Amino acid sequence: MVDIMPSKPPVVFPQEQRLLSAFGERLRLARLRRKLTTSTVAQRAGISRSSLYNAEAGNPGATLGTYLRVLAVLGLEADINAIAADDKLGRKLQDLALMPVTRPRLRTGRNSAPADRPEAADLGEQHPASADASRPGGKKAAR
Repeated sequence: MVDIMPSKPPVVFPQEQRLLSAFGERLRLARLRRKLTTSTVAQRAGISRSSLYNAEAGNPGATLGTYLRVLAVLGLEADINAIAADDKLGRKLQDLALMPVTRPRLRTGRNSAPADRPEAADLGEQHPASADASRPGGKKAAR
């Protein structure tokens, strides 16, 4: 099996690019706080200096493996567990799918809606025969 890498990185939207750039900057600052050079981190991570530069620059072509190796060299590899750990939207969608669908029950009996108009039961309409019985004196209306 031959894996073929795309010749250019995928299209990244501006908001995503800002996230990658901020992540790369945090990696660079973590490296500098530890007083490590790019050569040292690249060698310990087993990547080239240009790959490290791409990761620190937030280049969308940098691989997740590169980011993980750099995090490991900096002692921050456990931070990768925080990515997508709290999927609020996914849980909300799942909960909505699990909620039972409630449908209105059709009333049966003397005051029920006609079978050909079940929506009348939802509107509180009465069957014509029962409407006549509710008139004063119980008399039918003249038609």
